[in-house]
Amino acid sequence: MVDNSRTQRRDSYTVDTLLAVTVRVFNERGYDGTSMEDLSRAAGITKSSIYHHVRGKEELLRLAVGRALDHLFAILDEPGAASGPAVDRLEHVVRRTTEVLLLELPYVTLLLRVRGNTGTELWALQRRREFDQRVSDLLAEAVGAGELRADVEPRLATRLLFGMINSLVEWYREDPDGSVAGPAVQHIADAVTTLAFSGLRAAPRR
Repeated sequence: MVDNSRTQRRDSYTVDTLLAVTVRVFNERGYDGTSMEDLSRAAGITKSSIYHHVRGKEELLRLAVGRALDHLFAILDEPGAASGPAVDRLEHVVRRTTEVLLLELPYVTLLLRVRGNTGTELWALQRRREFDQRVSDLLAEAVGAGELRADVEPRLATRLLFGMINSLVEWYREDPDGSVAGPAVQHIADAVTTLAFSGLRAAPRR
């Protein structure tokens, strides 16, 4: 007997809805620890229905981390990152990277957890390094222009910046419905930017 309910679920699934389930399972179980059977059960559709949309588990991983990378690289083409003093462009990138991480939290979390065990993971790691290098170059430009302190090596400063931003995936939690409230995003982005460019020390009292 044909399971019409499963057929209907397959027909109602899109790549985007399948990705949302896949990313959740990958983050919970790890990519290596997830089987196509696990994805099938989580999605409530058959494995053949998943293959109706994608070639396999690694293609799902590439689509998921590719989504995160596309959002991150798009920041570098925004007007705030493309023109103006280097320090202002850097501040824009830091703020927007924080916002993208929060708004695309499951996808960026998965990106940050890839380890290079597959061709897709190696590709993702290389793209992450490219993004980090672009930011490091921008930071170095700001230092060279005398806009930032020169006693911290730019590559180290970049790692420290991303260390602060990326740590959000370890403790920040979305709302129960999976959304991230706009004010919360702005509040955290403001805090990260303030700490990065002004520090914690209060201004001297007059």
